[in-house]
Parts: sequence; structure tokens; C-alpha cells
Amino acid sequence: MDEFARISFWTNEGQAPDLLEARGVRLAIGDDAAIVAATNKEDRNEAYDWLYTVDTMVEEIHFKSETMSLEAIGYKALASNISDIAAMGGIPMHAVVAISIPSRYSPQQIKQIYNGIYQCANQYGVAIVGGDTTSSPHSLVLTITVIGKVEAGTAIRRSGAKPGDVLFVTGIAGKSAAGLHLLLNAHQEQHLAQHHLEMLKQAHQAPQPQVAQGRLLHDLGSCHALNDVSDGLASEAAEIAAASAVDIVIDEQLLPISESLSQYSACAQQSTLEWILYGGEDYILLGSMPTEHFAKTKAAFSEQGMELYEIGRVEQGQGEVWLEALDAKLERKQRTCLSKRGYNHFI
Repeated sequence: MDEFARISFWTNEGQAPDLLEARGVRLAIGDDAAIVAATNKEDRNEAYDWLYTVDTMVEEIHFKSETMSLEAIGYKALASNISDIAAMGGIPMHAVVAISIPSRYSPQQIKQIYNGIYQCANQYGVAIVGGDTTSSPHSLVLTITVIGKVEAGTAIRRSGAKPGDVLFVTGIAGKSAAGLHLLLNAHQEQHLAQHHLEMLKQAHQAPQPQVAQGRLLHDLGSCHALNDVSDGLASEAAEIAAASAVDIVIDEQLLPISESLSQYSACAQQSTLEWILYGGEDYILLGSMPTEHFAKTKAAFSEQGMELYEIGRVEQGQGEVWLEALDAKLERKQRTCLSKRGYNHFI
């Protein structure tokens, strides 16, 4: 197959025409550029700001064949972008896909990657409208750009946290890191129930970007700051603290831990707290809101079957993140300043 035949093979019938129409797509893959209506049939009279985000996944840096299937690679590549839109309180709309392919990959293998991309796109209503395909001398490289929208002037930023706010998360951090450890250490599987194993693997291979949670926080109107947990809880908290010129205090006793995470970290003799703070790729949301709004917001989340946990607070400061924990005698709380750790591509 030549280049154009391959593109057709990978993308043909990937999405239903009614999804593309609903997203305002007038011309999708197949020309020099996609054509998308400035407004679509769902919001003719609404004013929106556009949100743009892009992520790249590089073989052996972001994924390995022993931990990720080809479908999972595609799914996660798009999911990480959708999560960025969710963290602004936005709605993901369109995506373009660029892929650089070493000769050792067959067209059928790349088709599996596209199957994963389309699975995620169809799940979250994202229209794939174009992209680029090239050869690569060594590693597979997958870059996806996602365009989203949010009502004009209402995007939730990192820079809005205020002293006195509650710090919250919309899920449990650390499961993706535990899942990666499990996938790299298959011998650990004999020590844990199968449903716990699958939960951790899925957390790493097929993370669920929290668009509904981001939209609910947006619509309730009380969220001051928001970030998605891609590089680790401590790192994302540091980004909010720096952007908002405040200090953030994480209370170790309040951090939620799932049974699967707790059991596996014990079996693997690993630190649960390390995975929670620095594991990353959980794609839950971390944010702040006024204390008086938290109970009502938690109730609204519960009504929709979603999780919301208080994990600390925002204080006046200079952009530091602190972990507050009981001392060795369990008598008084002590603070430790958390470093902004996480994967760095250039160290």
C-alpha cells in the first residue's frame, strides 16, 4: 500500500457521519485541511473560546511494547489530550493525528493504533479531522492535537487558587504508577485478586479523562483553579501554587487510597505515598474551591456517581507545596516541603 492507501485503511469508517456532523465538520480527512464550522448545530447562538492542546508519545519514553498493546497506545495518546481540555472545564471537539512510523511496523499494526484512537474518540465524542503520516528511522512517534471549546471567558485556569480554599481531587492518584509497576513485574500477579490486577492495569493502559467532572465543576461555578494529574499530584499542585502565588498543603491523612492500590503496594513492597505523589498519568483532576462550597459540590458529584475528595488546603505563600503528616508518635502534624519531581525529558 502507498501512503494514501494506508491513510484510508487506517481512518476509513473510523467514525460515524452523524458524530462528525454534530461537531460541525464540513470536510474531514482527505484534503489539504479540514473544514469545521465556527459553530455547530448544537450551539448556533452561543459564544465560545477555543481550547488547543497537543501531546507527543515517543516509543521507549512514553510506552513500551511489554506494557502497552497497540490499541492502548492509540487510546492513551488521545486520552491524555482530552484530559487537558477537561482540566479547563471544556468540551473536546476535534483532533488531528500525526504519526511517524519505523519500517518494522506493518500497516495492520498501525491500524490497531488507529483503532485505539478511534475507540477513545468515539467514547468522548471527538471528531478526528486530519493529520500527517511520515516514516521514522528508529522510534514510533505519535502526536495528537485536540481542539476543545468552553463558554467565552469561563475556562478554569491554574492561576485562580485563593488562600482559604479547599484542595480536592476527583479520583484516586497512584493507580497508574502501580499498574505500570505491575506490568513490568508480572511475577507479582500471584499475590493479588484478579479484579484488583485488572483495575491497576486499566488505570495505566486506558486512563479515563474526566470531562464530565470538569464540566460539572465549570457549571457549578465555584472552582477557582484546576489541573489534570499527568505528571504526579505533587507536580500538578506545584503548578497551581506557582501560577496562583500561594502555598498548597496536602494532608497525608486525607489522601484517598483504593484497596487495589493498597494491597498491591504492600505485595510489591513499594511506597503507596510515592506513587500517589509522584506516579503521574492518572488523569484525575486536582483543584481548589472555597470551603463553603465543598459540601454542596461533593453532593452534586455523588448524585452523578462521581468522586470528590478533600485532600488539603490553600494558604498564603510563595508557591510552595507542603505535605502535612503526623509525627512518629502520631501526636502532632509536621510539614515537609515537596519537591516538584516527575519525568523530565531533558535531565
